[in-house]
Amino acid sequence: MNPDFTDLDALLELPRVAGLALSPDGTRLVTSVAALGPQRTSYVSSLWQVSPDPEGPSARRLTWGAQNESGPVFRPDGDLLFVSSRPDPDDDGGDRPPSLWLLPADGGEARPFATRPGGVSSTAVAAGAGTVVITSPVFPSSTGTGDDERRHRARRELKISATLHESSPFRFWDRFHGPEADRLFVLSQTGDGEPAARDLTGHTGPALHPDPEYVVTPDGTTVIGVWQVVGAGGQVRSTLVTIDVATGTRRTLLDDRTSEFSGLAVSPDGTRVAFLAESLPTVDEPFDLRLMVLNLDGGEPHEAAPGWDRWPAAAPVWTPDGGTLLVTADDHGRRPVFRVDLTLGTVRRLTGEGTFTDLLLARDGTVAYALRSTVDVPPTPVRIDPLTGEVTTLRGPVSAPAVPGTLTEVHVTAEDGYDVRGWLVLPAGHEDGRPAPLLLWVHGGPHDSWRAWHWRWNPWPAVARGYAVLLPDPALSTGYGLDFVRRGWDGWGGTPYTDLMAITDAVVARDDIDGERTAAMGASYGGYLANWIAGHTGRFRGIVSHAGLWDLETFARTTDVPYYMPHTMTAETRAQNSPSRHLASITTPMLIIHGEQDHRVPIGEALAMYTQLGEQAVTDDGTMPHRLLVFPDENHWVAKPQNSRLWYETVFAFLAQTLLGEPWQAPDLLR
Repeated sequence: MNPDFTDLDALLELPRVAGLALSPDGTRLVTSVAALGPQRTSYVSSLWQVSPDPEGPSARRLTWGAQNESGPVFRPDGDLLFVSSRPDPDDDGGDRPPSLWLLPADGGEARPFATRPGGVSSTAVAAGAGTVVITSPVFPSSTGTGDDERRHRARRELKISATLHESSPFRFWDRFHGPEADRLFVLSQTGDGEPAARDLTGHTGPALHPDPEYVVTPDGTTVIGVWQVVGAGGQVRSTLVTIDVATGTRRTLLDDRTSEFSGLAVSPDGTRVAFLAESLPTVDEPFDLRLMVLNLDGGEPHEAAPGWDRWPAAAPVWTPDGGTLLVTADDHGRRPVFRVDLTLGTVRRLTGEGTFTDLLLARDGTVAYALRSTVDVPPTPVRIDPLTGEVTTLRGPVSAPAVPGTLTEVHVTAEDGYDVRGWLVLPAGHEDGRPAPLLLWVHGGPHDSWRAWHWRWNPWPAVARGYAVLLPDPALSTGYGLDFVRRGWDGWGGTPYTDLMAITDAVVARDDIDGERTAAMGASYGGYLANWIAGHTGRFRGIVSHAGLWDLETFARTTDVPYYMPHTMTAETRAQNSPSRHLASITTPMLIIHGEQDHRVPIGEALAMYTQLGEQAVTDDGTMPHRLLVFPDENHWVAKPQNSRLWYETVFAFLAQTLLGEPWQAPDLLR
């Protein structure tokens, strides 16, 4: 593919590959491909089959529904289960919640398999027995399936979205909890019809919020899950529990008040569970993330790789003999696969370049699969030799686009002697001696890194317009060890800021960069640093702040995770590190962008900042050099294609004015 990235539609029209499932016999890989829908206002996902053999047939489409089809998982007999809201061909054609569908292994037509009044939110299958466990939201006062159906139907028909809250936590990301809450159900097939769904948990309250995380032992007898517990002051902690599938009896497996749990993986023999344990941070010490293993029959968990100074990024994968775990972790701007020997406690990096996600291993352990991407290549399915780490690209459903520039790695030594690295994306033709204007892009998190293709903040449309883009990993970034995080822990605006300025200094010293025309941009924590930069230097001609934090004290009380900030900063530190304290020093024109449905960084941060900027910058005719772009129907990100296009158009119009000296001209649909 050779799209023209100066045309924003070229980026929006690129199909997006996500997720992997592998059939029990290892002959079929299934992935999801999201493409623009017919109205071009949303993406619609379908399922595609990929040959595990790089010399095998081309990928072929499996599902053709008009609704999203996602969450593929195989049964032991090779039948494929997936979630879709497509209408049941045998019903009255009314609204249907997300339901479980079955695509037979013999290639027949997909058919409805199981549904619930509130829909199916997740699915897990026992690798050996084939037991199917689902989660579905149920009203706490429902007396049965019929009563629950009545309540869900009434809310849909009357378009009721109100929620009443009597406890905490009460929201997450971009939605309020309730009134229904997810429960676990086991599906029991008694005939040719739809399997019966037996309630395993009853009302769970916040236990499975925000998203259910659980696995089923291979023999289908036990569910292992993360169970959230709320304590005094609204503090939330996670526990590990087992649930007996036959009786619903729940047993607490692990309750460590100093750690949060995620990334569950049950061993092939069903006797152990591997998981990630995140220690709670303090104002003096950052959290740490460790790979743990626990016997289901009791005992204390033990660390799988003591002394390994990297953070596992997702649930590990067991080898068939139970002696090794494969796991991904950030490492210097990549996310390779690592091999952890459980007997020796040693770790070996397996793969080289790229970021790997959705890691799978064939049942015989001879071959692994994953999606691999880089900053200049979108996710694509690959095969990995689990012993040598050799990576082979498969014939996926989407070919990689040709990007309009080159990628290079840059390093600088920071004030404290640490190496700070990043990616520099240069436009094609930069070798001709014409220096390019520079855009400094700061990642969010703050515990994250620039390591992969990015659909929301994609540098290639900017590069196609002649900009160079710097993607740095300052202090607090992942993939450089705990000390690299620790060096920025005492102040979000301290070492991370000086790291950014140091690497910017190094890049603008290059002959191919125009150091007189630079702008800074960031989202979330990157938006915070954009706001901080605005109050601490006038070196940039323009600054774009997306979903940025302005006042850390108000943020701490209005975010959907209010229990987090008191663990990481004192009230004094929050005040010292609030960009709002440096309002009077801001002279650089700013473009502030925010989604009104953002609960992580509520829109009040942007409104307060824009209001205060106006108080000191509005002229007699009511105008000012700053801009505010609001998306009423977006959350922390701008995901809808029509809004994403407006996002890029507005950003490029702002950069054309501030960096290129062109007259301000808002996008056509915003004028």
